[in-house]
Amino acid sequence: MIAGAMAGISEHAAIFPVDSIKTRMQVLAPVSVQAAGEGAAAAAARAPVTTFTQHLRLASVTEGVRSLWRGVGSVILGAGPAHAAHFGMYEFVREIAGGHDEGMKGVAGTALAGASATITSDALMNPFDVIKQRMQIQGSPFRSVWQCAKTVYRTEGLTAFYVSYPTTLTMTVPFTAVQFSVYESLKSLFNPSGAYSPITHVTAGGIAGGIAAAVTTPLDVAKTLLQTRGSSTDDRIRNARGMGEALRIIVERDGWRGLRRGLVPRVLTVAPSTAISWMSYEFFKVLIRQGGQLPETGTPA
Repeated sequence: MIAGAMAGISEHAAIFPVDSIKTRMQVLAPVSVQAAGEGAAAAAARAPVTTFTQHLRLASVTEGVRSLWRGVGSVILGAGPAHAAHFGMYEFVREIAGGHDEGMKGVAGTALAGASATITSDALMNPFDVIKQRMQIQGSPFRSVWQCAKTVYRTEGLTAFYVSYPTTLTMTVPFTAVQFSVYESLKSLFNPSGAYSPITHVTAGGIAGGIAAAVTTPLDVAKTLLQTRGSSTDDRIRNARGMGEALRIIVERDGWRGLRRGLVPRVLTVAPSTAISWMSYEFFKVLIRQGGQLPETGTPA
């Protein structure tokens, strides 16, 4: 559990600036690049900022690059307990549900354990994710996790921290299905022998995660709308109640292309983490099978 907690914190913190850009790209209300000597109102009437590089430049010019780390404290506070709970719940449920058994009972037990772990970790992480995104958006007034949490709770109530929870769980199912199927297919393609091969596991894991992230981006955009709705000045967005309504608002306001907002930074944040995750999984799988002896490339996996 401790290892899982540290891995979760490291993974999220390392890619946080890119994640901040993703959040800013997904927020529906457009922001604009402010030219030298131009007032904010005039800038707002001009070209909307839509690309990754435009958002990065805007953050650098108006708020400083350090603003892209705003909200990282929420990740540090939430990712540790959430990842620890994920691994702890997985092992607990797998043990009592027969996940170590042979045949279908083992498959069913492992599936139940994975689902239980996801539900538990997402339930713990969701409030921290809401706080994180409220602090990540352009011009956020919040400078501390506690200030943000207190304000959101006072003005919007406890439901604000969980309005996106069903969307998060809905997104997890296709993400996991795509990631696992693509990974296993690519692993067999790149390494037909099935032997331990770190480069294969990293490459297949990264590609699988990237594809899964791209496929589920529309749901991620909807989740961002729900989690940042309280910071919007648009009454309809502020009153959005669920995934279906969020998706309708996005398509009505920005067309179908709006469902692709933040696709590039989402892929850039997810692909490295899944690559490391799969490499670690395959490494420890062989390590345990060999009784603690370090695996070498070519070892049967």
